[in-house]
Amino acid sequence: MTPNILSIAGSDPSGGAGIQADIKAISANRGYAMAAITALTAQNTRGVSGVQLVDPGLVAAQIDTVFADIRVDAVKIGMLGSAEIATAVAGTLARHRPRHVVLDPVMIAKGGDRLLADAAITVLRERLLPLATVLTPNLPEAAALLGEQEPGSRDAMPAMAAALRALGPDAVLLKGGHLPGGASPDLLCTAGGDTWYEAERVATRNTHGTGCTLSSALATRLAVTGDILLATEQAKRYIAGAIAAADQLDVGHGHGPTHHFHAL
Repeated sequence: MTPNILSIAGSDPSGGAGIQADIKAISANRGYAMAAITALTAQNTRGVSGVQLVDPGLVAAQIDTVFADIRVDAVKIGMLGSAEIATAVAGTLARHRPRHVVLDPVMIAKGGDRLLADAAITVLRERLLPLATVLTPNLPEAAALLGEQEPGSRDAMPAMAAALRALGPDAVLLKGGHLPGGASPDLLCTAGGDTWYEAERVATRNTHGTGCTLSSALATRLAVTGDILLATEQAKRYIAGAIAAADQLDVGHGHGPTHHFHAL
């Protein structure tokens, strides 16, 4: 049976990140993609030039309307933008209680633009993290959630992942792509222990939307397998292929997108 995956995130008109990347990643992983839009952005591969947040009530109505009619097998949460939207999303998901929730705490765009107001971080931490099956922060996002300095080595990642997991999610996939050097290690922290995913850094500037793509693939594979370890392995393999094939695309003059349909 094809799983139905709901993405709650912002729109990227250039197609590399946000809702557009989520729909592509879900589809590439054999899911049926649905979307509740939290924000309209004016952005491209070079950066974000404008953001218009959606009314929190309309965000909640989008989610409620989907759940009222369609079986939702997993939810992916991306850009929220404000404390009010984060509160609305938390309230709707607390009512509907989807089996799998992958939370990608989108705070900073690839070009350095802030995409989450500071006031929303508390709501994210206190209301949404306890609802998450898997939290998928990069190192700057993890540091912001914990109110700590961003680590400069992988040695600090296990303690950081454990601290995040103590805030409520079943598992934390801490992404090490911001570390210096040629390696890009990710760490999955679960009740059963830690699992490292080792990868060499791919020499490409086309990495726009990698976090959105990975979290959407993970939500889809969770819905299919029901197993966090297996779903993470499959999602990691998918995103590695999408990054490796990114230079086959010719999109924009900045940080281009990954190749979501590289396997076709």
